[in-house]
Amino acid sequence: MKPDLMVELAGLKLSNPILTASGTFGFGLEYEPYVNLRELGAVVIKSVTLNPRQGNPPPRVTETPAGMLNSVGLQNPGLAAVSEYYVPELKRRKVKVFASVAGETIEEYGRVAYSLAEAGVDAIEVNVSCPNVAAGGLAFGSDPDTTAAVTARVRAAVGNLPVFIKLGVMGGDVVEIAGAAAAAGASGFSLINTLPGLAIDVRARRPVLGNITGGLSGPAIKPVALWAVWRVYKELRLPIIGMGGITCVQDVIEFLLCGATAVAVGTGNFINPGLTVELINGLERALAAEGISGVSELVGAAHVER
Repeated sequence: MKPDLMVELAGLKLSNPILTASGTFGFGLEYEPYVNLRELGAVVIKSVTLNPRQGNPPPRVTETPAGMLNSVGLQNPGLAAVSEYYVPELKRRKVKVFASVAGETIEEYGRVAYSLAEAGVDAIEVNVSCPNVAAGGLAFGSDPDTTAAVTARVRAAVGNLPVFIKLGVMGGDVVEIAGAAAAAGASGFSLINTLPGLAIDVRARRPVLGNITGGLSGPAIKPVALWAVWRVYKELRLPIIGMGGITCVQDVIEFLLCGATAVAVGTGNFINPGLTVELINGLERALAAEGISGVSELVGAAHVER
């Protein structure tokens, strides 16, 4: 008998635990030459803002040892284009769609989330790494109170739709911030966002990226991501989408064992555009080889009582 890859995230049933990380897979349609989108557990689309954004000046991406830095700056066509074109196109293909939402104010988060929910997305991921313009530019996710306020606004806007808060590990304690989000109505979490980083061009004697700093992703951050997933799962036992350096089936299993119910592939998509489907097939083979009946057997299994 084949292993059961189905997972349930806050009541939402997915055919398998392999998702795409927001910002690394466009709006899904761009990857159709390489991936049958219907095979994925879900497509998490690029973060959407109320108005179109041009993003940061180039260069925007550079390779680093065991990873990459990006400073794209949330470039996207804006809420209207995404809700009127991209979401309907994905739903027409019978793809589960998670919409990543971003904003400069709490009210913007609510407006964007409401419109995307109305457009028919299956879940909302809240990118709280954005600067809060009403609070001097600090990221919403760096403080429990602001994270809770954004979470509550999005929850009110989307009713019972699953809401996942995407957190990093910079600023406040990730468990405290996740707890505040949970109390405000979060269904679960996406862990982790990129880490801040810098690359220098020694010949030019200046930073490589046009925006100077960027977000570090890829295998270099996997141990940090596993640590965050482990801690949040241990304390809150809510659904977690784990991400950070997933490039092979072993990586997927490590995140599941630490407490993730699903995983999102990010930088790996740039290395191998067909990686997500390869991981689905590889995970099925790995479970079968070990005599494991389903993914649910692995979730949190590394947590043992001392």
